[in-house]
Amino acid sequence: MNDFCSRHCGPSAEEEAQMLQFLNLQKLEDLTRALPSDIVPAKPENGEPALSEREAREELRECAKQNKTAASMIGLGYYGTEMPAVLRRNLLESPAWYTAYTPYQAEISQGRLELLFHFQTMCAELSGLPMANASLLDEATAAAEAMTALFRASGRNKNGNGENAKTFLADDSLFPQTLAVLRTRAEPLGIELRILPPEDFPAQSANAFGALVGYPGGDGNIRDWRKLTAALQEKNIGAACATDLLALALLKPPGEMGFEIAIGSAQRFGTPMGGGGPHAAFFAFANKYARFAPGRIVGKSRDTREREAYRLALQTREQHIRREKATSNICTAQALPAMLSAAYAIYYGPEGLKTTARRVHGRAAFLAEKLQNAGRKLRHNSFFDTLRVFAEDAGDIARRAQNAGVNLLQLPGEIGISADELTEPRHLQTVLAAFGCGGNNNGGDNGINVCAIPESLARKSLFCEGEVFRMCRGEHEMLRYLRRLSGKDIALNRSMIPLGSCTMKLNAAAEMEPMAWPEFTEMHPFAPAEQTRGTRKMLADLSRRLAELTGFDSVSLQPNAGAQGEFAGLLAIRAYLKSRGENKRDVCLIPISAHGTNPASAAMAGMRVVTVEVDDSGQADADDLARKIKEHSDSLAALMMTYPSTSGVFAEGMPKICELAHKAGGQVYMDGANLNALVGVALPGKMGPDVMHINLHKTFCIPHGGGGPGMGPIAVAKHLSPFLPSHPLAQEEAESASPGCGAVSAAPFGSALVLPIPWMYLRMMGAEGLRKATLTAILSANYVARRLEKAWKIQFRGEGGFVAHECIVDARPCKKSAGVSVEDVAKRLADYGFHAPTVSWPLPGAVMIEPTESEPLPELDRFCDAMLAIAEEIKRVESGEWSREDNPLVNAPHAAEDLLAEDWRRPYSREQAAYPAPRLRKEKYWPPVSRIDAVYGDRMLLKK
Repeated sequence: MNDFCSRHCGPSAEEEAQMLQFLNLQKLEDLTRALPSDIVPAKPENGEPALSEREAREELRECAKQNKTAASMIGLGYYGTEMPAVLRRNLLESPAWYTAYTPYQAEISQGRLELLFHFQTMCAELSGLPMANASLLDEATAAAEAMTALFRASGRNKNGNGENAKTFLADDSLFPQTLAVLRTRAEPLGIELRILPPEDFPAQSANAFGALVGYPGGDGNIRDWRKLTAALQEKNIGAACATDLLALALLKPPGEMGFEIAIGSAQRFGTPMGGGGPHAAFFAFANKYARFAPGRIVGKSRDTREREAYRLALQTREQHIRREKATSNICTAQALPAMLSAAYAIYYGPEGLKTTARRVHGRAAFLAEKLQNAGRKLRHNSFFDTLRVFAEDAGDIARRAQNAGVNLLQLPGEIGISADELTEPRHLQTVLAAFGCGGNNNGGDNGINVCAIPESLARKSLFCEGEVFRMCRGEHEMLRYLRRLSGKDIALNRSMIPLGSCTMKLNAAAEMEPMAWPEFTEMHPFAPAEQTRGTRKMLADLSRRLAELTGFDSVSLQPNAGAQGEFAGLLAIRAYLKSRGENKRDVCLIPISAHGTNPASAAMAGMRVVTVEVDDSGQADADDLARKIKEHSDSLAALMMTYPSTSGVFAEGMPKICELAHKAGGQVYMDGANLNALVGVALPGKMGPDVMHINLHKTFCIPHGGGGPGMGPIAVAKHLSPFLPSHPLAQEEAESASPGCGAVSAAPFGSALVLPIPWMYLRMMGAEGLRKATLTAILSANYVARRLEKAWKIQFRGEGGFVAHECIVDARPCKKSAGVSVEDVAKRLADYGFHAPTVSWPLPGAVMIEPTESEPLPELDRFCDAMLAIAEEIKRVESGEWSREDNPLVNAPHAAEDLLAEDWRRPYSREQAAYPAPRLRKEKYWPPVSRIDAVYGDRMLLKK
């Protein structure tokens, strides 16, 4: 086996042999006994061999060299920015940050929760609104989320005929990708999207529930919207704006203009363009929209000792609880880019942000003055960073600038120019020369004494005045602050994270390296095609490999999260059925055990969710499924199935299930969340499904980043290929007659900057390495299940008594016998130094454990020892040695401050609380807080 695969797969050859012996197996291939007989096997011998790290790096370098970097002044929501080295080295490239999971276990996630809270504060205060969420996927999807939030909030808003208002008004100057995503999201929900000049909104508002304008507009124009927002509010129409955080350092905030929702991107706060992402979008809102806001919200609460603590708030809005009734299907968002942008604002503080904003504005103003002096006419004279210059010779101007190393936005009869943090005086001179402006054009270094922001729109209010935004002016202060925060958390750099259905595997440094290459980081997503040949070559190769590995015909890389992949896949099904005149097919069958994103995505795609029961083995109940398929045969659009199922086992019958759905006229969507149990072993696309999404942040090593970035490409059968996502600015689509299903992300290739990670993983693993990784993941899960089964009930098993790549441990009996809940078990694991497995899903009161292939045997044993020790602690409660109300489990986790308190009155020792395992004396993780009060946190948030 190749060197990289040996390092990626945690167990050494000797450890693997021990694990196999423990399971009474002879060799790793014996684990194929866990697979059902009707699975379609993969043939790794037909795949490509692995490359060494050096070979893979050199091959990707050759691709990168084919890119041509140029100074981008295209704009359209993507701008050059300088990431401070202290943030790159101590946050973006630190495994303490990028290997962390979504902070559902708040007590062991206080560091990233705090930084996400500051992200929210930054966005809310710049927007002049009281609240903001902890990031969304990109600006275009944030705009769509604003539309649907206003739609939900207007449930009682009737028009003159007593009908629900269903019209959404959109500013025609919004970015084209934003308008495209709005179209995609509006149509399935029956929302009439009217795209028109905002001055026409009042006349078109008879049946409207909401409106969205640009501030600044997509064309750069800044306008006073106060009269418009007042007129909208009089008609009970929600007012939202798409805005620019850097511009808001100088502009009157949206909240002071009468807007109730503000959305946008935090990209220009230190995050490179990266070919389109990942970037953190934001969603700031008025208090009345708190329960309609999408995505995660970090709020403050308190622990058992009254200490301030952070936690995810109002989770009852989210898909994992409300399913098809959720506010959004958002699961993975952009936590890591959000934390980077927050750290950028903390590092520079409000004065630094204003200085950067003034410099950017000054350079745009310098260009405006010079161009006007040369006789050029601007479309508007009020702007922050973007000009639109009328030019009949637009093509020649853009060509001259591009040849001189500057990309401009060429439009019919005009040129768009956007200044940013990286715009230098030489770039200004290049632009002026392209326009034929002669003479001495030196200047613009620090801007000029010209302001294109009307006094009535100049910002007067303060922002980011909190202590945290003023305490890290020096690099020492910043790096120590980040170190303090990361020290509060458990990430993969500390210990394994055995989260079921989350695949917290190794994110190898060799895979991460290309994210720092300027050929990738500095690429604008809408740069000329001839400048992005290398990236496109790599992406085409990645798409081909993913299609081959899954057994499907083609792949779209546009969805920038798993839930977005679900949505895109269902849209492709919907578009296909519509092309066949089967518009009435709108039922989506979903097992009750499915991920919450499944029903939420189906609802977004305009489908009616019909739930399928599960049987005692955790699988979709065959009889109920057949009954539901027959009952809805005339209206069945899709069946969503997870394989292996969320019960953690392989099961017979997937090809037969697909056949039943197809005979009824429906399509089959396979949720790819558990693909880590199939790669190199089976070809799911050959088993009958029509579409599957692929979580690149699970199976293919993109790190979770504390809640994003992720990527959710979809793989489809041949008949669905014409209905993959499209994009208005994707240059390769100009020659295509394919209608597509619309744009689902702001950029054509989603978060393109992280796509070299799975490419490197695939090239360094090779076909045989990928098979070994899958079988090792199955081996590890079965080893854990076998070790735990004497103390814990393993809820589901498949063929031969095997589990797949994860197992479900039933913790319900200890609630009855000892008053110990599954949450108590999860919190006690923190005292042992471990992140809890997935809790109470898909089975309430159980934990789902997925060890992945990347953990060595000693780490697996440490985790198993902790679970077995907790079982012994439960027995001490059952015996009466400790009371149900006062024991190490119900009081977990134990913060160091609590253990040092003089008033220790527990029936167990401080040592039992802090050092339940001897190994902890050598290396101990100290939870920074004790158990956090969830109810108090939600109540306090809603009182804001």
